[in-house]
Amino acid sequence: MLSIILLGLTSLLTDISTEMVYPLLPLYLVYKLGSGPQILGFIEGIAESLASLLKVFSGYFSDKIKRRLPFAIFGYLSSTIGKFFLYLSTNWLYVFIARVIDRFGKGIRTAPRDALIAESIEANKKGMAFGLHRALDTLGASLGVLFAYFLLKNSLNNFKNIFLFSLIPAILGIVFLFFVKEKKEKIKIIKEKPSLKWNLLNKKLKLFLIFTFIFTLGNSSNHFLLLRAKTQGVEIDKIILLYLFYNLIYTLTSYPAASLSDKIGRKRILILGYFFYGLVYLGFALNHSVNNFWFLFGLYGFYIGFTEGTEKALIADISPSDLKASALGLHATLVGIGLFPASLFAGIIWKFFGPELVFYLGGFLGILSSIGLYFILKD
Repeated sequence: MLSIILLGLTSLLTDISTEMVYPLLPLYLVYKLGSGPQILGFIEGIAESLASLLKVFSGYFSDKIKRRLPFAIFGYLSSTIGKFFLYLSTNWLYVFIARVIDRFGKGIRTAPRDALIAESIEANKKGMAFGLHRALDTLGASLGVLFAYFLLKNSLNNFKNIFLFSLIPAILGIVFLFFVKEKKEKIKIIKEKPSLKWNLLNKKLKLFLIFTFIFTLGNSSNHFLLLRAKTQGVEIDKIILLYLFYNLIYTLTSYPAASLSDKIGRKRILILGYFFYGLVYLGFALNHSVNNFWFLFGLYGFYIGFTEGTEKALIADISPSDLKASALGLHATLVGIGLFPASLFAGIIWKFFGPELVFYLGGFLGILSSIGLYFILKD
């Protein structure tokens, strides 16, 4: 349990750093560097997708050498370096490089870290463990957004100072990793090398990964939610507060939702979560009231809080014991690959057909995926 708490504290501090930067990026690109939303979609799509390709390979090599912690340390360190490049930025290419390095680090660390969490707790408490980690992670996200808001209000929109300050919690987070201990005895030692061949995965896992990918195609960058609020007349500082509200709801629901999945089953939580996502995106498409965005961002926080930790716990449940990190990595990679066309097409659709269609498409794919999960996860 100590390892889970330490990993959670690392994620908390890292997310303070990341979320001090994340909600400011669209504002920084548009108002300081003179770039448009198409550039934003391109940067986020490329960075998330290219970096996420590493997740399955880091999971595979983590299973192969029976180590998790070195990948986590290297990954968190890389993300810290990425934020330093953001501080140096003078045009959108610097931002692009910074985001790729940052997401590279996330790609390296995610699957081994999640496998480490799964192996540090009893089987019947995995949902609780992932939920606790996610709650600390999202608490850090909320604090990071709050810090960004106050720094922005008190530094006359000096984005560079905020980028520099974001390095402090990132460095502190890495320190906690050196106190984490791997339980090597829980990693099953096998003579054969782990295999990532698709046809060797069980049918339920394969179908789950397919519908997760379909869902991701409609799940473009959260920056488009912020831009949607901006186009409907929400002021810049209020947009940051909306993102803070989303993170607070996310934080408050992550742990109880994932723990609930230990009791009532993960499939029910995920099916309802995907369906709920579809309804929320339809709400973003139909909404034209500034005040309603508080309600929509809050509902979006409920969706992600109820699904993210539960989703990882389900993958850990239905994956072979010797391929736990590989399966988690494969899932993360498929999600990452889907984020590129999701964000790229969202930018194109936004430009030529309007923002409403972006959210109609996301809502449709969310509801479709929930129906698919209902049938593949039936006992």
